[in-house]
Amino acid sequence: MLQSLRPIALASALCLAASAPAFAHAHLKASTPASGASVARPGEIDLAFTEGVNPKFTGLSLSGPGGAPVSTGPARPGAGGDATLVVPVAGPLAPGTYKVDWHALATDGHKTEGSFSFTVAP
Repeated sequence: MLQSLRPIALASALCLAASAPAFAHAHLKASTPASGASVARPGEIDLAFTEGVNPKFTGLSLSGPGGAPVSTGPARPGAGGDATLVVPVAGPLAPGTYKVDWHALATDGHKTEGSFSFTVAP
């Protein structure tokens, strides 16, 4: 009986492995400034995702000390192709902690979002 279940288990495992890419989403892989980093005044925020994103529907909002919104420029693809996004910061950032709330629409149509913080050193 156990031997007759082995081919079924193997076939099921292969089907699951083959369908794994269908469950992929564009997760944030890295950022500059990095999450939790203490940095000098950045002129832009760079996001790198685990897969390609649609820059028209991917972006971020930046809030500064006390939750005040910070102006940013239009997002554009970065040097890493469609899996990266560069968002210019409109002006110099004062010292303090900043929060980045990002959202992404992967090229396969899946939506993801998240947040991280960094500190601008005096």
